Amino acid sequence: MKIRITATATLTFFVLVLASCAQVPEEHRGAATGAGVGAATGALAGAALGDTRGAILGGLAGALIGGAVGHYKFDKEKDAEATAQQYNYQPSSGTVLRVEDVSASPSSIQAGNQVDLQSRYAVMTPLAEPVQITEEYTIRHNGQLVGNPKITVSHEAGTYSSSIPLNLPNNAPRGEYRVVATISTPTSSDARETTFTVR
Repeated sequence: MKIRITATATLTFFVLVLASCAQVPEEHRGAATGAGVGAATGALAGAALGDTRGAILGGLAGALIGGAVGHYKFDKEKDAEATAQQYNYQPSSGTVLRVEDVSASPSSIQAGNQVDLQSRYAVMTPLAEPVQITEEYTIRHNGQLVGNPKITVSHEAGTYSSSIPLNLPNNAPRGEYRVVATISTPTSSDARETTFTVR
């Protein structure tokens, strides 16, 4: 079963403004969209799907000022049983998280266009209850921090893919941008990195 959640956020610097969360009826479990606020102030936006809540925090700075963080999305690709079998998971191991892949798509773009920061990770837990997951993307250009979008959601055990699109400003400097994605629970974490190039 595939589950998707969408949260709309427009962020420019590290100014945070509350925006409302939208509850989605049980019969509309396909997607949910949260409220966003204007690009001039930055934003914090949230959305709900059942009991799952997420809020994007942080934003873009330095070389990426004037850009924005678009719509956060995630899909559940495998259930708890299939994920546990893949990793030969034992409940005695407690909560285990594994980042399987991190990518930027496309890997080479022009200023003013969109790049999607994508992650795929597995969550394994001995409990049948959701666990808090934090996805954090640290973006650097020439060694300088230029972005740090972060979202916290609640997931049951399983394998998930997620995407955070970045809309780059028209004056984004050329060169390589290094992205470190750190996915964590309260008791475990894992990280991988990728790059994209503004040409």
